[in-house]
Amino acid sequence: MTFRYQSKTIASIRDVDFDSKRVLVRIDGNSPIDSGRIMDDTRLRSHAETIRFLVASGASVVVMTHQGRPGDNDFIELEPHLRVLEKLVDAPVDYVDDIIGPEARRRIKRLGKGEVLLLDNTRILSEDYIEADMEKHASSIMVRKLAPLFDYYVNDAFAVSHRSQASIVGFPLVLPSTAGIIMEAEVTALSRAIEGDERPRIFILGGAKLSDAVKLVKSLFESKAADEILTTGLVSILFLIARGVSVERRVEETVKKKADDRLIVEARNLLAQGAPVRTPLDFLVEVNGHVEIAPASSMRGIPKDIGPSTLEYYRNKLRKAKIIVMRGPAGIIEDPRFRRGTIDLVKAVLESDAFSIFGGGHFNAIASSIPEALRARVGHISTGGGAMIYFLTRRPLPGLEALAASYERFFHWGGK
Repeated sequence: MTFRYQSKTIASIRDVDFDSKRVLVRIDGNSPIDSGRIMDDTRLRSHAETIRFLVASGASVVVMTHQGRPGDNDFIELEPHLRVLEKLVDAPVDYVDDIIGPEARRRIKRLGKGEVLLLDNTRILSEDYIEADMEKHASSIMVRKLAPLFDYYVNDAFAVSHRSQASIVGFPLVLPSTAGIIMEAEVTALSRAIEGDERPRIFILGGAKLSDAVKLVKSLFESKAADEILTTGLVSILFLIARGVSVERRVEETVKKKADDRLIVEARNLLAQGAPVRTPLDFLVEVNGHVEIAPASSMRGIPKDIGPSTLEYYRNKLRKAKIIVMRGPAGIIEDPRFRRGTIDLVKAVLESDAFSIFGGGHFNAIASSIPEALRARVGHISTGGGAMIYFLTRRPLPGLEALAASYERFFHWGGK
């Protein structure tokens, strides 16, 4: 059950007999941390399926992940992750506060069938915090020390596969390597969003990551992957400014802190070339502490959410869609007064007959406000932020490129 990434082939975890094999699996367990505690275990929970699959297949499983960045408050050792994994994985889970040292290697060698060992934070090693090509990482100390101990490598960390780091791209050149369950699901769903014949395809772009949004609009327009692009959040304000709509000075200043003049010019050029970008008709705005509805064409106050006319305008478009991708919230969802637009837009997506894909962050934040029957209609929730943008804009993802190279080296030519 291989699958395709662009024009390349990648081995699926389901392709391999892991019985009595020692497997190194890279996940993305990077989680929000407060006072040494994991505040949201969504990512670990998602990867548990891959770990359970390997355990059920009779493998000895060694898990590696990073947590935070050196110098940041969330850069910690991984005992909290062990406590979460113990609850999620139907197998004994052990932990070693080491990665490539003698103790880690000793524990890996003695690991029994169906057992799981969690290594410490990969970013303790500087090699896993630098970008280099896969050939260089394949000869790194991390890979040279660990690879001889394993039969297979599994990459389930889609969310960091746009990084060319040792634990992501080094092992596939020296070990037969497959995608994990999450990785395969991401590639399959996101490929469906930008390829194939299902039309119309509608993208909803919100939030405040303006550079990413403009890159995505450009790619979707040039590749003709999107039939319509509905904007919300600060993204919509950027395109309104690009259309020549006047906004309050402090609103314009907020946009310009995140988007220089070149980005605004690029947005203006995309509109002039016919990019199918739609902007809101109205907003919920805050004026002197009060919430009002204001038309987009003559807005005063600070826009904090889309308004009711915009919701109805967008809902009518979504009813006809076959594929919908929603990335970023429609408003300031941290404030209960400005969550409604995002919640109602998500409901409109799920009430349609379209295959739906959501960026995980904003969806997880409002999921409890969505009826369970509607949540069951979600097509795919992406674990990737930057990786999702890389994929949708057709930029190469080093982690996937490495898995494709491993397929050619070890599977295509009849290796292990």
